[in-house]
Amino acid sequence: MPELKEQVRRLLYPAYEARMVKALPRERIPKHIGVMLDGNRRWAKGVGGDPTHGYRAGAANIEPLLQWSEEVGVEVVTLWLLSTDNLNRPPGQLEALLTVIGDAVDALAAQHRWRIHPVGALDLLPAALSARLKEAEEATRDVDGLLVNIAVPYGGRREIADAVRSLLQEHAERGTSLEELAEVIDVDHIAEHLYTKGQPDPDLVIRTSGEQRLGGFLLWQSAQSEFYFCEAYWPDFRKVDFLRAIRAYAQRERRFGG
Repeated sequence: MPELKEQVRRLLYPAYEARMVKALPRERIPKHIGVMLDGNRRWAKGVGGDPTHGYRAGAANIEPLLQWSEEVGVEVVTLWLLSTDNLNRPPGQLEALLTVIGDAVDALAAQHRWRIHPVGALDLLPAALSARLKEAEEATRDVDGLLVNIAVPYGGRREIADAVRSLLQEHAERGTSLEELAEVIDVDHIAEHLYTKGQPDPDLVIRTSGEQRLGGFLLWQSAQSEFYFCEAYWPDFRKVDFLRAIRAYAQRERRFGG
C-alpha cells in the first residue's frame, strides 16, 4: 500500500505543483528567503542510516530548492548549513558534515548558474574549507543569477558582534573618537557591516523538521520576516512543501513594525 500511494503521488503531484505555481500572485513573491535545513540526522535515524547519510541526503536537496526558487522569482536564498554551535559536535561527526558542505558548495559553484556568497565566521573553519568557500564565491562572482548565501558557520549573535567590531575598527582607522561615534551611530551603520550587507532582508524564513524557533538565524535581518514551519525533515522537503510556504507568505497581510 505505501508503494501504491507513492506511485499515485508521483503521477499527480507534478500537475498539482504546476497549478500552484501558476496561481501564485507574482507581485507577492518573496525576494529573499532564508531556509533552515533542519532534521538531517533525525531523518537518517528514521531510515536506519548514520548522520553522514542524512547530511548527504540533505545536500542533495539543495539544488532542487534553488531551482524551485528561480521558477517562482525569488532573487536571494540564504541557506543555513552550519551553526557556530554545531562546531561543538563530536569530531568525527563534525568532520563528516564539513566534508559534505564543502562538496555541496563545490558542486553548486561548478554549475556556474548561481552566485555563491559565504556568510559566517569563516575564521572558525578549517583553513582548507574556508578557502574552498572563498574560491566558490570568486568563481561565481560575475554570474547573473540567483544569489545564494551559504551560512557556514553562522550564528546571529556572532554576526552582530562582528558587525559592531568592524564598525569600530573602521572608525578607529578614520580617527573618529568614541564620543563622536556615539553621537551618530544608528541601525543603518550596523547593517552596513553585517555579513549580508547590501542585500534585502529576508521576506520569508522557512524551517523544516517541525521545530518552531529561530535558533539564532538571521537575528538582525529577520525582524520583519514572515515565518513558515514545515513538519518534514529537510531531506523529505518537496517542491509542494516549498510552494505551500510561498503561498502562505503571499496570503499574509504583512504588518511591518507591528
